[in-house]
Amino acid sequence: MLHGIDVSAYQSSAYDTDGVSFVFIKATEGRSYVNPKLAAQTKTGRDAGLVVGYYHFLWPGNLDAQAQYFVQHAPEKAGEILAVDWETTGDGTHASNAEKDRFIRAVQRLRPSHRVVLYTNRNFWLDVDTTSFAGDGLWIADYVSAGHPRIQADWRFHQYTSDPHDKNVADFASKAALKSWAVKGG
Repeated sequence: MLHGIDVSAYQSSAYDTDGVSFVFIKATEGRSYVNPKLAAQTKTGRDAGLVVGYYHFLWPGNLDAQAQYFVQHAPEKAGEILAVDWETTGDGTHASNAEKDRFIRAVQRLRPSHRVVLYTNRNFWLDVDTTSFAGDGLWIADYVSAGHPRIQADWRFHQYTSDPHDKNVADFASKAALKSWAVKGG
């Protein structure tokens, strides 16, 4: 198992990279928010030699516009991963299964050389999801022992705590294996 973190504007641009192999950085949300620390947080991850990924917090509606917005703002570099964060929004709504699937497919079309994964929590995966479509892989949040999410599905990444910050593991034998997988078609 590889260790990693995910960060957003709530974390420092100079986050601690010791002992981690990858980082997911919040890039965008809906059609109007861009993480103001995106460039600096990207530089920190790249300078540390981490496998870098970016995520978009999905809102219901305007899926094609959200996909365009995400790929317009998420840095584009071979071997970097894209993710959709599918959960309850600040106003208590969430994108439907069809919207989640459409967004993933739109991002795959817009960035065909990049892996696109689904981030969601255990409740959404078990009780809301009806399609099991996760693009190129599932990133599941379940706050239990690292690498032991309480689901039956195959997963690539597991967020296992948010204390003191979001910590994750990746189901890869080595950083080289993760880097190889991240290069779609490579």
